[in-house]
Amino acid sequence: MFMARAATVLFSMGAAVVASPSQAETIRVTIDRLVYLPVEIEAKVGDEVEWINKDALVHTATVKGGADVLLPAKKSGRLVLQEAGSFDYICRYHPNMKGHITVRP
Repeated sequence: MFMARAATVLFSMGAAVVASPSQAETIRVTIDRLVYLPVEIEAKVGDEVEWINKDALVHTATVKGGADVLLPAKKSGRLVLQEAGSFDYICRYHPNMKGHITVRP
């Protein structure tokens, strides 16, 4: 579901234009007591989401028809965002756990 794209930022320096790669960020989402915190995040294509599972249960971060990140108990999992859009995700094992990612180009 996520497609790779290169991101660049253009800076104007007088008459010259210089291209430089965009700085990717890591956005952290904590899982504690069957809740994703924060519930909603915003990111850019190329950013990485890290889910940190503090629960004693296994969880996932699953987008219907898309990404599925396994999050073992007391461990973390990561996903590089490769497509702009708005994505709801859940835990496959605990569907009452819900989160949302908005990914900008």
